[in-house]
Amino acid sequence: MQNDLVAKAKTNGELNMHIKIQRWLSLVLVLGVLVLGGCGTPESAALDPANSSTAETESTSVTQNPSSQVSDLPRLEGKATVVLTVKDSKITIEVDGTNAPITAGNFVDLVERGFYDGLVFHRVVPDFVVQGGDPQGKDPNFPVERLGTGSFVDPETSQVRYIPLEIKPKGADTPIYSKIVDTVSTPIELQHTPGAVAMARSQPPDSASSQFYIALSQLPSLDGRYAVFGYVKKGMEVVDTIQRGDQIESAKVTQGSENLKK
Repeated sequence: MQNDLVAKAKTNGELNMHIKIQRWLSLVLVLGVLVLGGCGTPESAALDPANSSTAETESTSVTQNPSSQVSDLPRLEGKATVVLTVKDSKITIEVDGTNAPITAGNFVDLVERGFYDGLVFHRVVPDFVVQGGDPQGKDPNFPVERLGTGSFVDPETSQVRYIPLEIKPKGADTPIYSKIVDTVSTPIELQHTPGAVAMARSQPPDSASSQFYIALSQLPSLDGRYAVFGYVKKGMEVVDTIQRGDQIESAKVTQGSENLKK
């Protein structure tokens, strides 16, 4: 009898350990969905498995990256409203330049340029995120499964525009830039609640450009690591139906364009 109990305890322990390992692996795989490539750029090295163990802990200062100088980037001073049309239905996003001025300014600027018109959602993970914003998606012959490496190239400089990771602690006057924030010790203003709109990036914190995602559920594991800059206020039922390859028919700033400072 005692031997049977010991054997059962070992079996249960092994089962529990197996379940924990499966959950850990699932989390690692899901987080990888948000990573976008940087082919042909220094950022692509962060995607190399040999460098992946340290890529997120090493911060590239915006002062060392001329293309990410905060003073040279669009800013949104206040709030704006952006309406995406997907499958002939409207998705209304409140963009928060009060708590994420650079990230919000970049998004609103790209919307005003017509950058997102005609692009597709190339990643859809149920109960996690829908992701779009790769300019390669405008080419109907470009395979959807290969999307995820494109960025916005500023026509004035012919260079990719990167923006720094921007996280604002609760009660702070200004955001923290270029650093992953431990939200356990430092609560933050903009969190990954369902409908949160945030920037995708590769491993270096300052590698976001044009790709964004919408959270489909509460995602606290992403807080402090990816920059939220707004929330879906209307049309979340449309977001929930998005499938890979669905097109952003149009993106328009309907309110707050005067708050964009270039």
